[in-house]
Formats: sequence, structure tokens, C-alpha cells
Amino acid sequence: MASISHLFIVLSLLAFSANAQLSANFYAKSCPNLERIVRSVMNKAVIAEKRIGASILRLFFHDCFVNGCDGSILLDDTPTFTGEKNAFPNRDSVRGFEVIDKIKTEVEATCKNTVSCADILALATRDGVDLLGGPDWKVPLGRKDSRTASESDANSDLPGPGSNLPTLISMFNAKGFNADEMTTLSGAHTIGMASCRFFRRRIYNDTNIDPAFAKQKRANCPFTGGDMNLAPLDSTTQRFDNQYFKDLIELRGLLHSDQELFNGGSQDALVQTYSKSLLTFRKDFVNAMIKMGNLSPPSGLPTEIRRNCRVVN
Repeated sequence: MASISHLFIVLSLLAFSANAQLSANFYAKSCPNLERIVRSVMNKAVIAEKRIGASILRLFFHDCFVNGCDGSILLDDTPTFTGEKNAFPNRDSVRGFEVIDKIKTEVEATCKNTVSCADILALATRDGVDLLGGPDWKVPLGRKDSRTASESDANSDLPGPGSNLPTLISMFNAKGFNADEMTTLSGAHTIGMASCRFFRRRIYNDTNIDPAFAKQKRANCPFTGGDMNLAPLDSTTQRFDNQYFKDLIELRGLLHSDQELFNGGSQDALVQTYSKSLLTFRKDFVNAMIKMGNLSPPSGLPTEIRRNCRVVN
């Protein structure tokens, strides 16, 4: 066990070292209008559909947890290449690619071959959260885009909606996050929606669920069929707040993995803290998001600045 712990420490230090070059001012000279361009496109996208802020946030999470924040999730499949979009956690689920494409097109028109898709996704995520009433933060920049992607790693590295608390803690720990940071990042579910297929088992099988809540969700999620029918992840789904944690205390977590955070385990106290203090949650969320944005690709992975986020150059 000591050698495994030592390995985790070494890997964490290597990841930190690999990202030491990231800086909020990375494009200050090469693309000074970058953040204005990203913000403008995201503002229009969120006005058109508020859900898109949550979708971009999920896209960022699903990118970073699979071999680092390298834009790999943005790559389309080709006849000779299988990417991450059709991995089980992503298939018919991740969305917002057109918004990233739009940002990339506008950025390329101003700063050709300068800004990575991975950095655009990081900035768009911050803006989506902020535009829905969440916190703002300085995004460290300077990432490169991967020239490859891994469907198998997406299938194995991303926690599922049926995960229990020990599994969640273990999967986040493998990426360098402790249990509290896992709970903090799970608070991203204060915005967004989930498909029936991801919460059906909870509303029909789980016992740690408010009966009225379960009955309400069953109306739009039948025992069979309706897999893509949507339900909000918390009761104020278009506003970034701490309602998600309040709902957990009321046994109204939509996903099994959500309710695991408040189910007599180690995270109950933090859920209660966040339910009472929005400021604490916002502060911790910013720190956890910056840390997640520092997850770097494996050493030696070929990278570039893609001209089109969907294909390698």
C-alpha cells in the first residue's frame, strides 16, 4: 500500500509540473480578444438555450477525466479512428459541440492557428457557469489538443449514474481528487438535465428516495421506453445555486450517484454545509474546477493546435 500511495504522490506531482506553464495571460499578446470572443458566443448560446451552459460544463468534465484536458472528446469518429463521443457515458448524451465549433471559427478568424480547442472549451465552461449565476474565475490557459482519443478510457474513467459512494471516491481519487472535491464537483448538477435511462433504476428501485419525488419522475420516465425523456438534475436547473445539496437532504437526488453523497456516509456533513452556505460551495467549486482544468495529457502524447476541433490537422 505504501508503494501505491507513493506512486499517487509522484503522479500528482508530475501532473502539476506538466501544467506549470498554464497561465491566465497565456494569450495576452497572441490573441488579446480571445475571452471577449468566447464570452460573446456563449452569451448568445445561453440566451437561446440555458441548458447549454450545463452541457458545456459536462463536456469539459468528460474531456478532462479522460487523459487530461486535451480536447479529445471533440474529435469525430472517422473510418479509421474511433473517438470518445460514442463511449457509453457520452453516446447520445454529451452535447454542445456546435457551440465550440462556432467559437473556434470566430477565434480562427482573428487569431489563426493560435488557440487550442482545449482552451476554448475551458473558457466556454467558465462563461457558461457564470452566465447561469455561478462564480467567475481566471482560467489558466496554454493547453494543447490531443491528436488521439480513447473510447475505452472514456468507458472506464468516467463515473456512471449508478455508482456508489466508494466507487465515486475511488474514481475521483485516481484523478487526484479527494472525497470532498468529488462532492464539490458533483455540485455541477445544480444545472442541467439527465435522460430517463440514467435515472430509471433509481426512481423504480431505490428506497432512499422521497416517494412523491419518485412518483413525479415516473410520470415522465416509464418502466420501459422513453429512454431520452429529460428531467432536471435539481429543482432550479437553470440557475447555478446550492439547491442540488438541499434536494439531496430531502432525498430528491435524481441520479443514484447523486443521492450517494447524502446517504449516511462520509459526505453527509459537507452536503449539509453546502446546503446552508452558497458562498462556501462557490469558493470550493472554483478551486476544484481550476484543479480539474490542470489535468494534463499523459507524457509523450502527441499534441497540436487543431484548426478544426473535430479532426486532427
